[in-house]
Amino acid sequence: MSETVEGVSRLGLDEVFGAEGRLANAFEGYQPRAGQQRMAERIRDAITDRHTLVIEAGTGVGKTFGYLAPVLLSGKRALISTGTKHLQDQLFDRDLPRLRELLGVKARVALLKGRANYLCKYRLDLAEQQARLPRREDARALKRVRDWADRTIDGDRADCPDVADDHDIWPLVTSTNDNCLGRDCPLYDECFVVKARDRAQKADIVVINHHLFCADLALRQTGFAELLPDTDVVVLDEAHQVPEIATMFFGEAIGSRQLRDLADDARVEQKHEARDQPGLAEAADTLKGATDPVLEALGRIESERLPWTDLGDDVAVTGALDRLAEALDGLIGELAIAAPRGKGLQALHGRAQGLRDEFAAFRDGKIESGGQGGGQGVGEAVRWVERRTRSFTLHTTPVNAAGQLKSHVESAPRAWIMTSATLAAGKDFGHFTRRMNLDEARCEQVESPFDFANQAVLYLPPNLPEPSGPGGAREHTLASLRAVYPLLKASGGRAFLLFTSHRALKLAAETLGEHLTELPLFVQGTRAKSALLEDFRAAGNGVLLGTQSFWEGVDVRGEALSLVMIDRIPFAAPGDPVRAAREQRLKQKGLVPFVQMALPEAIITLKQGVGRLIRDTADTGVMVLCDPRLQTKGYGNTILDALPPMRRTRDSRVARDMLRRAGEPTA
Repeated sequence: MSETVEGVSRLGLDEVFGAEGRLANAFEGYQPRAGQQRMAERIRDAITDRHTLVIEAGTGVGKTFGYLAPVLLSGKRALISTGTKHLQDQLFDRDLPRLRELLGVKARVALLKGRANYLCKYRLDLAEQQARLPRREDARALKRVRDWADRTIDGDRADCPDVADDHDIWPLVTSTNDNCLGRDCPLYDECFVVKARDRAQKADIVVINHHLFCADLALRQTGFAELLPDTDVVVLDEAHQVPEIATMFFGEAIGSRQLRDLADDARVEQKHEARDQPGLAEAADTLKGATDPVLEALGRIESERLPWTDLGDDVAVTGALDRLAEALDGLIGELAIAAPRGKGLQALHGRAQGLRDEFAAFRDGKIESGGQGGGQGVGEAVRWVERRTRSFTLHTTPVNAAGQLKSHVESAPRAWIMTSATLAAGKDFGHFTRRMNLDEARCEQVESPFDFANQAVLYLPPNLPEPSGPGGAREHTLASLRAVYPLLKASGGRAFLLFTSHRALKLAAETLGEHLTELPLFVQGTRAKSALLEDFRAAGNGVLLGTQSFWEGVDVRGEALSLVMIDRIPFAAPGDPVRAAREQRLKQKGLVPFVQMALPEAIITLKQGVGRLIRDTADTGVMVLCDPRLQTKGYGNTILDALPPMRRTRDSRVARDMLRRAGEPTA
């Protein structure tokens, strides 16, 4: 358990958040926020009583310190999970050290990421021995990784400055649950993953992210599965993301990437430990080649996501899958012969058998485990196929992961804190609590301290075509750009234009690139997200175009951002097999899927996008929503009423006046 420093645990929350408190004395211009202190008090009570609290903290409440302070002061062992690795690093590197020092708490803190984030020294050695990299650039990147490996302390690839995080070299020099040798690895004592988990075991507060949280719940792998039983408090920040991430991890998935990686690793191990068995290399090449006909057969189908029920009778698809299964069996036969010759080959044999079992279970519809080895039934599940340009995946996904989540929440007496700026649709938390199966959770909203009525204008352009109208999505996008163009002129840039599809983003980039030449344009996909944001802030008059990855977790304060446009209500795209199964389940219960699922999801997502505009008490600006359904459909007012109370207008002159005032220099 964590160490409770003498005297510190008795520090009152008013001594932290009050006008003369620790935060006020440490931060110039700090203003006490009643909502932040109320949030902290509710969390303190939840920790004391060990109950589950769902708390929506509006933009500007100060959510992070609002939960960190009561956790630190409690002296309890805590697990904090964030929405992204970026937020995880920010919490560990900046927020926790700062507040821990202010409160005088000596809690030990550790950062834990998924194993793919840590360099594997064994696989680095194998990659260098393989000497068969497809591109010269890969060889240069491998050398840069080796230079970094000789000086890194924790092996976190985020700290490798000379190799991009999405570079193709990383899968070759990091491990997965499938290819890790565990204690049989000759470099086990030097393993960065083992060391990171050891630090987490000894820490009072462990910072992880939702993907690791859900993956480890499902996998029961060494690490988090050992932490949870001894944890008194679990905080899920950006908790609105958890249900969807959990659904993915509590299901099963096998795809071309796993099979190709298996073949590549078999090739490496054959060269390393079984050079006199050429049949192994041939079987590996056969398996790798057998994934291409499957991809080709799926390529004839327009949709990228299809339920297996639509494909099970397609002779081209099933025939290609049969030949893939034969190729996998061929590799397993060769590995069975080679396995006694080395730990790596032995591990590959077991891994290949596991993939064969998962492949067969998908084809037969007999998925018994609950998510990649989790050992709990997936319950009602849907089988579906995902096709991308160069890969495919066979999925078995639970229609709802609420049962698995609930079992972990109730696994031991502890406090569960679930918080985000967007958890409710209006005042209703039902959509979130149903997906998490939190019948007994206490729910509370803490309103934003911002004066939205005076700080922001919500502009609803008149006479726009519907996205599904006669001109289609293209005409709607062009009409939206025409509506926002005068506002971009009035604001002198300083704008986010957010889109619900990559197609709309591309069209907007082409159009504005031709007609808005006087302002710098920053387009998602042209550079890394962090670099784009840095350049946008530095420009001072930029226009940033992004899709939903820019709808949350992006904080631009002050004059650099005064205008945000969202092109349409973010309803989920139709045709997703898992959503279709959820809709059918709701219909069977006599419920209306649009009311119970589509509408609250859209509201919560839209609130995230709208939250990009006002980030500080001094911020002002205009929010533009270009979906005419907000004005013409009955549900439009339901959505608008769930947004911050901005002054609404259909008059572009009101919006332009607001932008001009926002651009005026302050005294």
